[in-house]
Parts: sequence; C-alpha cells; structure tokens
Amino acid sequence: MVRATRLEITAFGLDGLRLATREVGEPGPGEVRLRLQAASLNRRDLLLVEGIYNPKQTLPVVPCSDGAGIVEAVGPGVTRVAPGDRVALHFFTGWISGEPNTEKLATALGGPGGDGTLATHMIVSAEAVVKLPEAIDTATAATLPCAALTAWSAIVDLGRVRPGDTVLIQGTGGVSLFALQFAVRAGARVIGLTSSPERAEVMRRLGAAEVVNYREVPKWGPVARDLAGGRLDLVVEVGGAETLDQSVRFVRPGGTVALIGVLSGNFATFNLSLAVMRQVRMQGVTCGDREAFEAMLRSIAVSGIDPVIDSRFVLTDARAAFERMKANGHVGKILIDLEEAS
Repeated sequence: MVRATRLEITAFGLDGLRLATREVGEPGPGEVRLRLQAASLNRRDLLLVEGIYNPKQTLPVVPCSDGAGIVEAVGPGVTRVAPGDRVALHFFTGWISGEPNTEKLATALGGPGGDGTLATHMIVSAEAVVKLPEAIDTATAATLPCAALTAWSAIVDLGRVRPGDTVLIQGTGGVSLFALQFAVRAGARVIGLTSSPERAEVMRRLGAAEVVNYREVPKWGPVARDLAGGRLDLVVEVGGAETLDQSVRFVRPGGTVALIGVLSGNFATFNLSLAVMRQVRMQGVTCGDREAFEAMLRSIAVSGIDPVIDSRFVLTDARAAFERMKANGHVGKILIDLEEAS
C-alpha cells in the first residue's frame, strides 16, 4: 500500500481543484501500479476542469491523460511490462488497434475512462501502458500520448503525407508543433500560420518554409495557397469556427482538412458545395490506437523529436499550469513534474 498525492476536480472551475492524498493498493490481475514522474496538459484537460468537455463528468476525478513514469508493481498475469520498466500511458486505454467505436472512445484517461495522470501513483490496466525505448526520456514521453499521437495520426496514418506534399499548420500549440515536425520528417513543405513574430520564429526553427501572421493577414488562405504554388495538400485545422471556411476554400481539390481543434468555436459555417465539388476530404482526428502510439515511439526513437516545452510546474502549483493554458500564452507543451510530490 502506498499513498498517492493527486490533484482532483471537486467542482467545475479552477477554484474546484484540490490536492488530496489517497491510498493506492496492490495491482490486481492484468493491472500495474505506476509511479508517475511527469505529466503534461492538453486543451481537453482545461475544458474538463471547466466543465465544458463533459458537463456530466462524475466528480471528483483526477484530470489529464498524458503521463510517464516507472512500473512499481504488476498484478497476476501481466507480461507486457515488469517492475522498473519506464512507460508512458496510452490516451485511450481500451483502444488497442483497429477502427474506433463508442466503447473504445469511452476509455480516455482523465475523464470518461477514469482518473488521469496528475497523481504520483495510479493503478491501470497493463494494456494501457507502453514501454519506452531507451532513446526517449521520461519528460519527453509525458508530452506524447495525446498531442503527438494526434499529430502523427493527422500527418502519417490518416493524412498520408508524402515527400513533396505541402502542409499548412495552424498555430503553435502542442499538436501543431508536433505535426510540423512529423510533416518535415515526411519530406513535406510546411507553411505555418500563427499570430506573432516570436511564434513564427519557433515554427521556422522547427522547419517551416514559410509562416503567415494571421493577425496581419486575416485573409490568409490566398496567401498560403500562393506560397504553396497552388497546392495545399493537407491543412491541420485547429482553429475551428473562424478558420474552417478558409481551410476548405484553399486546400487543393482532392486535398484533406484534418479537423483537430475548435479553439474559436464548435460550430462553423463553410461552403459545403465547394467541399463537395472539389472532393475535399474532411478527416476528424481523435488521437489514435495503441498500435499507432507504439509505431510513433519507434519512429521517434530512430529519428528523434524536439518537443517544445513552454513551461514546467510542480504538482502543488498545478493550478498555475491550467491558468497559463487558459491565458493562451503558451507555445508548445506545459509540463508538470510529479516527482517532488512523491
């Protein structure tokens, strides 16, 4: 029996976040007990805290889906991992492979699938963890389960980006910057869309060929299309209501709009007939299965990746991490160190 320090949502809103100590027992059949070392935030986690993501969420619940650490103990029948192994948690604990379905999508950590990763210890199914390659450190691994796998799905598995393609990437959040790196490594030419010279410089450092400032150029679609030589093969769409129309208008005929984020709203108006006549593919992207996660980790172990870490917090100051995300001032990932609370 160990005692875990964890952050719980006791009521919706940042004021409802509370640190608590709970006993964590021994893992049962098919389970493992983890000592988590790091976690990272996604937009979904903030929406869960605010009661927007799932207003019917049963409380209290520990937020956050992304985390990495060490296997402390395994239950009967577990062979995937052993005590001492470094592991990362998979976002959808029950989506191992194949197409998604309602049951698989109901297993997301830090929400409908149960308590999340803002805790020093937790017990999960052994099927929910993936052993880390030696080349990937724990802090890097804690940024990968949601944002990086979503980007991998958008660029590699669903987007099928090939050398010579042109990809438009919106923003400098975690998903966007991972997508930029995966697209560059796939041999694509990347055009970035962001709001400031400082953020543009981050995108260029990671390999963007061109960057358009959407505050200076609100009608960025024609500019991006011209920079692409008339061929935007894929748009990584994270803006939502205010950006979707331009994404649909200026992706090439037969191109793909990867629908990932809704930062400017859930309900969008766009030219449906244009999408139909030009055979634009609208592809929703919701993370991915465990087999895809394992494939992505193998690729990262070989080719490397450079997660952009915006800021680091400790568990006792986790509210400040959520406040930073809410302020939209971050570039890349917000990391939370869990070891100091152990």
